[in-house]
Amino acid sequence: MEALPETGFLNYHHLRYFWTVAKEGSLKRASEKLRVSQPSMCTQIKLLEASLGETLFRPSGRSLELTEFGQLIHGYAEEIFTLGGEILRATKQAPGVRALRLHVGIVDSFPKLMSYDILRPVLDHQPPVQLTCHEGKLADLVSQLNTHRIDVVLSDEPASPGIAGRVFNHLLGTSEITFCAMPGLAKKLKGRFPRNLDGAPALLPTQNCSLRRDLEKWFGSAGVQPRVVAEFEDAALTKIVATSGHGFIAVPTVVASEAVERYGFVPIGRTNEIVSRFYAITAERRFTHPAILAITEKLRPARKKKTPKA
Repeated sequence: MEALPETGFLNYHHLRYFWTVAKEGSLKRASEKLRVSQPSMCTQIKLLEASLGETLFRPSGRSLELTEFGQLIHGYAEEIFTLGGEILRATKQAPGVRALRLHVGIVDSFPKLMSYDILRPVLDHQPPVQLTCHEGKLADLVSQLNTHRIDVVLSDEPASPGIAGRVFNHLLGTSEITFCAMPGLAKKLKGRFPRNLDGAPALLPTQNCSLRRDLEKWFGSAGVQPRVVAEFEDAALTKIVATSGHGFIAVPTVVASEAVERYGFVPIGRTNEIVSRFYAITAERRFTHPAILAITEKLRPARKKKTPKA
């Protein structure tokens, strides 16, 4: 492809042509939809490729297929034009009925029951808030936070200076740890806690999770060595696998009763020597979003309460 001079800025007309071709799968269908000739559309996409410095499409039979770089750009284009549509819809609404939006990033290892409990005020908020949740690794979510694609990140560990730009860690609360198992497995784990965990099958977080590191340290100090059956980054998947009785799990005590009720687990022990911490990570030192303020207002009384000991 002949090199074309860089424009120095992104031409959104070119981006819309690219986005439409990606959605329709061919130049013909896209040109019919936008009422633009195929040669003209092809030229505009080539100009976009030249300004970006990489190819966006490759031929696939009679259709066009996105390259890996094209898939990345398509993701951004999807967000841009979705937001553009929302702007147009918002201008047609009265100011008092325009919905707030809240984009929340949730780290894989963050307990899903805790996520729901924290976000419940958002779902009940008046005026209504449109909630969008994104799940992923802490570094990726913080990166999106820095580019304002996410408003807040829920994490079970603070963002360290090594992965963060200018972000702020806000402690939402703490919790002890309760160990749970399905009734059949719980009956087999005889003896006093924590000796009943020695040699017992365990479903644990992966090594890169702060809870796993705390558990390993606590197992060593308690003189027990569970048999690790599987490791998970996703806390929700851990609970689902545990319902089959493959091993015991460790959950924050603040959500243990809900886990027992929802999944049928039986508590087999609790320790206050491991403390899980839950953070809201933002790009601002102070909360300003009304929905985030509602979350912290609800959690304020809970932070004052001490978790009862066994």
